[in-house]
Formats: sequence, C-alpha cells, structure tokens
Amino acid sequence: MSTSGNTSPSSGTQRAMFRVWKGQGEQVSFKDYHTDVTGGMVVLDAIHQIQAETEPTLACRWNCKAGKCGSCSAEINGKPRLMCMTRLDTLDLSMPVIVEPMKSFPHVKDLVTDVSWNYEVKKRIKPFKPRKPDAPDGTWRMEQSDVDRVQEFRKCIECFLCQNVCHVLRDHHKHDEFAGPRHFVYTAALEMHPLDTEDRLGHLKDEEGLGYCNITKCCTKVCPEHITITDNAIIPLKERVVDEFYDPLTKLFKMFRPAKSG
Repeated sequence: MSTSGNTSPSSGTQRAMFRVWKGQGEQVSFKDYHTDVTGGMVVLDAIHQIQAETEPTLACRWNCKAGKCGSCSAEINGKPRLMCMTRLDTLDLSMPVIVEPMKSFPHVKDLVTDVSWNYEVKKRIKPFKPRKPDAPDGTWRMEQSDVDRVQEFRKCIECFLCQNVCHVLRDHHKHDEFAGPRHFVYTAALEMHPLDTEDRLGHLKDEEGLGYCNITKCCTKVCPEHITITDNAIIPLKERVVDEFYDPLTKLFKMFRPAKSG
C-alpha cells in the first residue's frame, strides 16, 4: 500500500489520509481513513468515497454539491469551510486532512451538528412590512442604489459558517442572548430595504444582542458567498441602534418633539 501523499504517475491518483471526527455522545474521537484521490476532487468527494469503500456509517450532511445549499459545512484543517467547495488540490495532502464538525452547535453524530437553533432565532425577527404603494397604479418607486444595497445580503445560503466562527457563540456560548452574524445579515436585508417600515432596533439591541459583536470580521472572512457581513451589515446596524438609543441629540429631540395627535 502506498503511503499518504504518494502519487502514481500511471493512474494520476494520490493516496491521502483523512482524519475524521467519528462517533456520537461521549464515544467520539478522530479516526484515520486512507483513500485514493484524483484531480478535481473536493473534500466532500473524499468523504463520500470513504463511505463507499471503508465506513458506510460515516454521517455527513449535504445536498447540492454546488456551494448553494449550505448543508456540508464543516471544519477542514481548523478552518470553517464548505466541504463541496474545498478542492483537494488546495490542501497539503502530504499531511492528514482533518475534517470535524462545526463547534458552535450541538453535536449529533460524526460530521453532523444540530443547527435548528438558527431557525428558531430567525422566526423571532419581525418580518418585512412594506409601506403603502406610492404610485397611481398600485406599485412602488425605488432608487436603484437602494435596491442594490440589500441585494448582497440575499446571497446568504445559511451555511452558518459565520455563526460557527463567531467567538460570542463559539467560545462564550451566548446563544440565549446573541443572534449571530447570519441573523444580523437577515435583519439588515429587512432594515435597509427601501420599502420596509418596521422598527427592529429595540429587538436588535435587546433580543439579538448586537452589542456583543466587537467587529473582529472573522464572520466576513469565512463567508463562502463573500458577503461583507461586518462592514455592510453589522456596523450600519450598530450605528442605527446608537443613533436611536444612545445619541444625546436624538434623545433631546424626542423630549421636545410634539406628541402625535390621536
């Protein structure tokens, strides 16, 4: 048997070692698997090959294999990534490829984690509330620049890699107090929509825990859709919250603003 990292010139294959997190509950540990890989393969291909050849019980979550469903999130050599978008030719195959589940969510089995908490958080965010149509034909008029501003946020595939790498969730486990970067992106898509009239600033401050974010930009770095999470979503939301609740001039204006007539 060839050793890890050896290449066969005749077949174009390379023997690689994958060190995969295996087990569930208290019975978990890394387990090493050897498999032949070829050009063009991604980590998810190798995991499927290991399932077919060696370990049929190895559990992983996936769906599209095209980087659009967000299902195959994992940590590869310590970095949160999509398995289907991580090409083996970008990794050093002379060393074991370490594949483990996301750390910020409850472990289910092998590479699978329970991400259902994210969907519960999303349900609590106030939905889109459009203003009344402003044109005689019952439609709206918007500036293209305002439309373009929120289009970036709609690219999110809910892979939750940004949630996984966020230290507030990963290290401090403040899931009860902090919504995380994915939900700040979702909230920003609503708050910055040119037609939306809903007020979510109090919810951002109190329920979503926006103040816990110290803008390290780690979420932006791991986003497979290259959404500028920190600069374009989180910081503008922080500015809105500060203006609403902490700016002394705003407070003074509210004190002397005439009350709305019934």
